[in-house]
Amino acid sequence: MGYLLVTLVLLTVLFKPLSAEGTEPIAGFELNQHCPASFELNEQGQCKLVSFYQMYDSVQNRGLGGTQTSLPANRDGFTPKQIDLGRLLFFDPVLSADHSVSCASCHRPDKGFSDGLDTSIGIHHAKTTRSAPSLWNVAFLDKLFWDARATTLEQQAVGPLFDAKEMGNNPQQLLSSLQSNAYYPELFKQAFPDTNEIDLNQLVLALTAFQSSLISLNSRYDHYAHGYHPALSDNEVAGLNIFRSFVARCAECHQPPLFTNNQIAVIGVAEKEGVAFDIGAQQTYNATQLRGGFKVPTLRNITKTAPYMHAGNFSDLKESVEFYNKGRGHAVPKGEKLQLHWHIWEPNLSAEEIDLIVEFLGSLTDETLTPQVPKTVPSGLSPVDDSYNYQTILVNQGE
Repeated sequence: MGYLLVTLVLLTVLFKPLSAEGTEPIAGFELNQHCPASFELNEQGQCKLVSFYQMYDSVQNRGLGGTQTSLPANRDGFTPKQIDLGRLLFFDPVLSADHSVSCASCHRPDKGFSDGLDTSIGIHHAKTTRSAPSLWNVAFLDKLFWDARATTLEQQAVGPLFDAKEMGNNPQQLLSSLQSNAYYPELFKQAFPDTNEIDLNQLVLALTAFQSSLISLNSRYDHYAHGYHPALSDNEVAGLNIFRSFVARCAECHQPPLFTNNQIAVIGVAEKEGVAFDIGAQQTYNATQLRGGFKVPTLRNITKTAPYMHAGNFSDLKESVEFYNKGRGHAVPKGEKLQLHWHIWEPNLSAEEIDLIVEFLGSLTDETLTPQVPKTVPSGLSPVDDSYNYQTILVNQGE
């Protein structure tokens, strides 16, 4: 009896599937058959977004920065299994060349899907030149990256995967890692039943499906916008009114309900000392008038994504708001002639008004649809989430 038991244990160990790393996965994987919250499954088996904002038919039907405004078109229509496969891939370091970083390394759920760093850190602890933009509500955007060089989420996904300072991979190695994995071939087959082999298009489509499900439209501000006025304090309402005013002009670029107009703006932010001037969208569009221009970021979950601007130029929200109050072009580097956005001027807000705007911005926090971070991923590697020690990396770099 003892001999038989030992034999069964040995057979179990010998024939248990191994990941591409040769490590033992802790458990099997089954893709979710249900849509994420706030999505409904249609007759075609696709997840479609449902939001109160879909009741409205205009982007400005209540005046400048109005509250009851409609949403632009969004990416959806993915199957539950495609979304869930994208979730596993997003958190799996197997996508990087040395399997050290995942998409979630720079887009952490607890950091507003940014990373809390001035400029992001990629493979081999290489520091990039820009901060990681938040991924909340990217389903509505057609300008991605700070310099707007991608117009689809598929294009955006390919950039970090094969950038030498980010994930440092190449298509052949990446696909080989997935194809030789114990679980991914079957998971891809579940998500894409009409194909027999993993390809790059399926990978980026799955990542797109997951990122399109990152919806944040249920903050206290949204409750207020839909008619429940007690959702905001008196100070927050006062801050909202300043934010929307023709004096502050915040809402002209950070338009509700996404709190971005999805455009490029040249605002004249100075780089940190010793850092070369970043020409931004000038390179994307080959347009000198966009020199130093960057995509207007969303303010959704903005309290979670410090530091701010394209390279973490400001440490907190008050410092960021004060920048706009200090006068048109006050920080433009010597020798640079920038075509500043016409909304940038001298609002001359009081210290109290600045504080009220900052207080209002806190009402835009909504993480109710934050996806579940997987405890394990198909590669058998550790998902990169709260355990990723950025502080140690910065100390090691002498920051």
